[in-house]
Amino acid sequence: MAINIAIDAMGGDHGLVVTVPASIDALKKFSDIHIILVGKEDLINAELSNHQYDVSRITVQHADQIVEMCELPSKALRNKKQSSMRIALNLVKDDQAQACVSAGNTGALMAVAKFVLKMLPDIDRPAICTSMPTMKGHVHVLDLGANVGCTGKQLAQFAMMGSVLAQAVDDNASPKVGLLNIGEEEIKGHQRIKDAHQLIRGTDINYIGYVEGDDIFKGDVDVVACDGFDGNIALKSAEGVAKMISFYLKQSFKKNLLTKVVALIAYPVLKSFKKKVDPAKYNGASLLGLRKIVIKSHGSADQDSYFYAIAEARLEVSKNVPELISTEVSKLIKQQNTLSESKA
Repeated sequence: MAINIAIDAMGGDHGLVVTVPASIDALKKFSDIHIILVGKEDLINAELSNHQYDVSRITVQHADQIVEMCELPSKALRNKKQSSMRIALNLVKDDQAQACVSAGNTGALMAVAKFVLKMLPDIDRPAICTSMPTMKGHVHVLDLGANVGCTGKQLAQFAMMGSVLAQAVDDNASPKVGLLNIGEEEIKGHQRIKDAHQLIRGTDINYIGYVEGDDIFKGDVDVVACDGFDGNIALKSAEGVAKMISFYLKQSFKKNLLTKVVALIAYPVLKSFKKKVDPAKYNGASLLGLRKIVIKSHGSADQDSYFYAIAEARLEVSKNVPELISTEVSKLIKQQNTLSESKA
């Protein structure tokens, strides 16, 4: 049975010139998916005419409106009911698609998705989760900006959801989970972080305690839970450092004839390094906590990057991530309640 993925074809900085060819790439890579391109029908068909593809595996769903990248989430929710984003999410709600992928306005996507698809039981807020490269593979980090000022309970929920996601998509039976803090000592951090620390310890999660910013990239932790404010800063800082290193490497190799020769010799090593940390491979953030699957692509994603967002949607559908989260979080919350009652 085909996995139907609804694509917000108009979303993002580049729109159709990225979403359409990336969708066709996904069809070529995965034989079990069907793509529903949502947006202005005439423009989508015009872009499709530039490509060769299996017409039986792509459906075009017309949408009159577009949610702009700078649009207020409240405006998108109230006034853009016929937007490509809203209709793509409605397709998921009505079970015509199993997942939605969008590179559109993050705030609007979060607000509309929460309104249309609703939250899983026992989850207060959706969290943005993505994987980031480490010295030993990758780590799942959440929340990356959807929620600011989270309570200890909400941080604990993020840890639970991240653990379930890592189990599902990485086939990791016992992922190591850490809580982002300014130090590993028990006395450090805001009270809400300390509250989350105690709540997580009362579950069967493989919780290793507090981790610091540099621990994210060492590869000794599989999931890092944090407030959206902290997570977004960590993510953007990592992206900035990566760009800076790339800038200085290029400047150094272009310095003179000798450095250009060195660059040619070092090319295989540099190519291997780029492959391991290529940000395109890590595009596709999950909106965890919703009843259905929604994947947020980076707004500036190119064709290769957007392909990976579609691949993430397919993977999460095949692993039935929302149902796993609902089942496991309910079980873990019961454990917490039992522990609290026994201490009372």
